[in-house]
Amino acid sequence: MPDVFLAMTETSINPAIIREAATWLMKLHGDDATEADQQAWQHWRSRSPEHQRAWQCAQRLTNSFSDIPPELGMPVLDRPAYPQQRRAALKALVVLLSTAPVAWLAAKLPWQDWTAEYQTATGERSTIALADGTQLILNTASSVDVKFDGRQRLVQLYTGEVLVTTAADRMLPARPFRVQTRHGLLRALGTRFDVRQEGMRSHVAVFEGAVELTPLKAAAVVVQAGQQCSFTANQAGPVLAVDDAQALWSQGVLYADKMRLADFVQELSRYRHGRLSCDPAVAEQRVSGAFQLKDTDQALTLLSKALPVRIERVTQYWVTVRAA
Repeated sequence: MPDVFLAMTETSINPAIIREAATWLMKLHGDDATEADQQAWQHWRSRSPEHQRAWQCAQRLTNSFSDIPPELGMPVLDRPAYPQQRRAALKALVVLLSTAPVAWLAAKLPWQDWTAEYQTATGERSTIALADGTQLILNTASSVDVKFDGRQRLVQLYTGEVLVTTAADRMLPARPFRVQTRHGLLRALGTRFDVRQEGMRSHVAVFEGAVELTPLKAAAVVVQAGQQCSFTANQAGPVLAVDDAQALWSQGVLYADKMRLADFVQELSRYRHGRLSCDPAVAEQRVSGAFQLKDTDQALTLLSKALPVRIERVTQYWVTVRAA
């Protein structure tokens, strides 16, 4: 627990402000919330960056309880398919934020992700120029911290995916450039590479140079340009070939070359809010093409024209790809 707790204390989110955020959640989700309440809440939120971070943390946890998109926010929360269950989840959240000890919250909630220096929302990309000239491109729903000191240049990837184009270090002796995931450490050997963190594993794809991959509990493996490797904390998987097209997401394109439809739908779902799934009856159909990520609905429409499938929408945020 120490590392997580340090992250909590270093971000200096006062527990009193967290509890104020919980109070505002309940007030604004109530049926009697007024325009004056909205204005007062806006004033409270703008009082300091700490208030804003506390509100963002509360909102993210609310979304995980209620599975609604962040941009829908409060107007939709009281209009779900199952309002009693949704309200019960919200009340449980408010009690959690208002009464739980800070140490417990620090251990149980992903504060590092929520308070990371650089973050992207679902469907968003962001390009970051670091002090040494290195470029990071964050993919959808990603978060990183950057820590440069006299010994190393470190990017801590908490969630999502980052494309790294390293620059030569101007300090002497040159500091290694590393990316840390929960499963291992990657050291750049003059390179352009992609790192993606998923639930039980991380993945690296190298497009230029090479990367030394060291799982937390296994020996190092060098991944060369044109290669990719998935790894867990215990081992590195086989080193396989990779195409440069895998990095086209950085240009807003999802490229598929005879990809299983189920895999394509799962990948596309990363870029949109709500639930997007594929009926097992059509899962093995193959998809090829370049699809614009800025409009995932258009991508689904193109899919229905190219394959014998239909797009079933229960709501805008509950979509299934089924046989036509």
